[in-house]
Amino acid sequence: MIRAKRKGAKMLQKAQATVKEKRISPYYFFERHVRAQPSEECIWWRGGSYTWDAAYTRANQYAHFFRSQGVQANDLVSFFMINSPDFVLAWMGLWAIGAAPALINHNLSQQALLHCLSIAGSKLVLADGPEGLLARLDAVEGDLTASGIRIVKLPDVRSEIEALPMTRLPDDLRAAVTPASAFGLFYTSGTTGLPKACVVPATAGFMHGAAKECGFAYVTPTGDNAALGRPERYYDCMPLYHGTGGISGMTQLLTGQTLCLAPKFSTSRFWEDVRASRATWFVYVGETLRYLLAAPPSPFDKQHSVRAIYGNGLRPDVWVPFRERFGIETIHEFFNSTEGILPLDNPARGDFRAHSVGHHGLLSRWRFHGILVPVAVDAETGDIVRDEKTGFATRVPYEIGGEILVRQPPTITPPFPGYFKNEEATAKKFVYDVFRKGDCYYRTGDALRRDADGRWFFLDRLGDTFRWKGENVSTAEVSEVLGKYPGVSEATVYGVSLPGHDGKAGMAAVYINLDVSNFDYKGLLRHARAHLPRYAVPIFLRQLAARSATHNNKQDKVPLKKAGIDPSQMNGDSLLWISENSKGDEYVPFTSNEFLALQVGQAKL
Repeated sequence: MIRAKRKGAKMLQKAQATVKEKRISPYYFFERHVRAQPSEECIWWRGGSYTWDAAYTRANQYAHFFRSQGVQANDLVSFFMINSPDFVLAWMGLWAIGAAPALINHNLSQQALLHCLSIAGSKLVLADGPEGLLARLDAVEGDLTASGIRIVKLPDVRSEIEALPMTRLPDDLRAAVTPASAFGLFYTSGTTGLPKACVVPATAGFMHGAAKECGFAYVTPTGDNAALGRPERYYDCMPLYHGTGGISGMTQLLTGQTLCLAPKFSTSRFWEDVRASRATWFVYVGETLRYLLAAPPSPFDKQHSVRAIYGNGLRPDVWVPFRERFGIETIHEFFNSTEGILPLDNPARGDFRAHSVGHHGLLSRWRFHGILVPVAVDAETGDIVRDEKTGFATRVPYEIGGEILVRQPPTITPPFPGYFKNEEATAKKFVYDVFRKGDCYYRTGDALRRDADGRWFFLDRLGDTFRWKGENVSTAEVSEVLGKYPGVSEATVYGVSLPGHDGKAGMAAVYINLDVSNFDYKGLLRHARAHLPRYAVPIFLRQLAARSATHNNKQDKVPLKKAGIDPSQMNGDSLLWISENSKGDEYVPFTSNEFLALQVGQAKL
């Protein structure tokens, strides 16, 4: 503790000096590593790697280019790009002039795309990628032009950029950067509506860069080698427009590590890239590790240099099997959201902290007792359950868990600055008079529990939990159980409304391993009933012909919920249910006749 306090005091002094000197821009950390190791490898890329000096040169050329396009300090430039060295070097070029990127999901089109570009307020869009990506921009070019937004396609200006000066621009351009300036503008996934945007402040870059200089093993993956002065090599095939892929990727350039990039995640190319890049770390999100685990075993599974991995969303049923099969020493799981209000960390070696998303020791548990508070939530309305007499919420035991509320203003985490240009959505994240008059808490929308040993475990997202037969059903719990049954590669669980029935019936969209023939659905039902309460066993199954993941390898429940149990909306998938005619002991086909019977009230569950 004494050592940590000394390092913390050193970091605070550094922060105060940096603000006073107007050197908040993350660009300065990158520049220090360029000077320290100009000839070392900065970015690995199959199409051509960059030394630190070459990366610095190209970043400065991007800075000159953006200036020539009229970009000023604290402006946002929208990036609509696939992963590439140009993505991160253009990002660094914006930091070099005190600006930052608005990171647009390049899978978006039409209304959602226009919405995100409108939020950013950018007058310039930098685009790069395959024909389909550029076509999505072309389809809305008329709307963008009418709004005064210009599209610059990188292939059209690449030679122009490469001919620009290689010199750094003056410090006074970066002097306008304040702690509240943008590291980048990131967007939520948009699974509950159109995406919302959050500014990750420039201080995030300072914290990552300065932490290493002050001797901290910071939460970003700089790892043991970095602490000993040996650079890490960090493989990143997650989308750079997303917080996990983008922030952790750029952090490597701020801490002197080698960033190994791939255009996108590919199960077939993943380990080949990892071995070729000599990566010692890689980043994952969502179901990424499940897809890698589902691939056929290979004698080369442990032939790599990866010691540790960093990411979020790793499911309990995948954790240990993945670690053992591929020989991973450390799984550094973290928990957070785009809003960044509830950061938890779990660098886990061995089994004690496996499956958890964070850990608090005794002092942290005492410290956060009044800050991170679990409460009960009504599964139907989504409202916090309040006492009828007092109107106040009742906190639930940490061991049971509930939606986590974060007291405002927090003492450790920065206050939520709000959704960018969206006061209405921001207001909905706060609740008042929770435990006493006048208090204020931030609603995370995430249910977690913490056990007696201080380990935090994810339970569910608010809205994913549903109520059936008078009981609350945790979709995460059901998904974990189904995922452990042989042959089930992925299980996405959700509730569906049925005519004449209260609550929502359980439904699971399952993806069966391709090498499994004659899958035993009766065995799956026996397995589910052996490990789940009767009310939590899914009544309906949708066997997926293709995985249901989003662009970021996260389970996408929106289209599945929308289709519900309508056989005409299955798009080639098979639909089954626990039928009264089957005596309730196996899953059988659910047809349009059964669907009609439910609609007219001739079938009860």
